[in-house]
Amino acid sequence: MNYNLPNIPERPIKPREKGLTMMMDKGLSLTEAENFIDASAHLTDIVKLGFGTSYVTPNLKSKINLYHEAGFKVYLGGTLFEAFIVRNMFDDYCKLLDKLKLTTAEVSDGCMDMKHDDKCEYIQKLSKKYTVLSEVGSKEEGFIIHPTKWTSMMKKELEAGSWKVIAEARESGNVGIYHANGKTHTLLIDKIIAKVKQDDILWEAPIKAQQAWFVNYLGANVNLGNIAPFDVIPLETLRLGLRADTFYNFLPKELKK
Repeated sequence: MNYNLPNIPERPIKPREKGLTMMMDKGLSLTEAENFIDASAHLTDIVKLGFGTSYVTPNLKSKINLYHEAGFKVYLGGTLFEAFIVRNMFDDYCKLLDKLKLTTAEVSDGCMDMKHDDKCEYIQKLSKKYTVLSEVGSKEEGFIIHPTKWTSMMKKELEAGSWKVIAEARESGNVGIYHANGKTHTLLIDKIIAKVKQDDILWEAPIKAQQAWFVNYLGANVNLGNIAPFDVIPLETLRLGLRADTFYNFLPKELKK
């Protein structure tokens, strides 16, 4: 950091297993990716090439190479995985990962109907060669999954080989672990963390209020994803108590007024 300041929470050194920040790239140009790396590489662990954007993004291989050189795990959005699966093209999907020299993959079922046993089988197959993140939760607004089912699916997917399970919110932040108005579904989250190890979960939190809620509720080293490129540094200040929303979190009692 640029100068010393006491009472700042400790953050794990990269590469890390907790306190992860996943940036969502929805079509950055090569120059924009370079600028992002210059500004935020030290704070970023994972980059997701959102939904199907990799299909139409120019200079795709060059951008992936840049991200890899910066030390990021890079993967294609789960919607693209489903686009291949619904067309019965799993082998082609694996060939694409290899062609792009990707070592990380996402497995999701938020757009299409998929038996959970089949999803776990995909996780198991991919985890033999790739680091797998699997996403739990529907992308459909108003679709409710019972908390017991959330935790059951997460635990089974971790057992199948997922490195982290992603709690769905979409890039809009109004489904899955959030209500339609963007408010956090606290009861659901309480039930999830009672059954699933917090460090194994990556919570999608695209909106600043959601990010602040998680830092306030689960601490500086909560795993957060779907973070916009220009929000990575602001998120880190939330984690460190250097923003109004979390300002007093890490200060000793005598400094709190």
